[in-house]
Amino acid sequence: MKFLHLFAAMAWLGGVTFMLFALRPVAAEQLAPPQRLALIAQVLRRFFALVWIAIAVLLLTGLAMLLGVGMKHAPMGWHLMLGIGLLMFALFGHLYFGPFRRLKLAVSASDWPEGGRRVAQIAALAMANLVLGALAIAAVFFLA
Repeated sequence: MKFLHLFAAMAWLGGVTFMLFALRPVAAEQLAPPQRLALIAQVLRRFFALVWIAIAVLLLTGLAMLLGVGMKHAPMGWHLMLGIGLLMFALFGHLYFGPFRRLKLAVSASDWPEGGRRVAQIAALAMANLVLGALAIAAVFFLA
């Protein structure tokens, strides 16, 4: 359970880190808006399919481990991780059904300014989730 939980978290947070600090800056330097936004939309489409799987794995394994020791007996860090994780899931849902959906619409309509705004919004929300993920890990590391 713990391995699957950690693997799913690494896949999600590692992908966010790659997108924010490698893909997006290089794409902005190297590609014009039509190519850049189409690339980012397609990369995110594939990555977000992985994130949905990671969320399911994180929920199932996290709850199994938490219920396995009993909610009363679980360390404070585990409870914090659960709360932060639920917030991360909600934030990702907003990102996916809001800005990402609008990014895909902007790319299909060749509305490059709107697409650029949506990519910036996605990056801001992804950064928030990256920080929350670090806090969740810290909670378990320091309070377990």
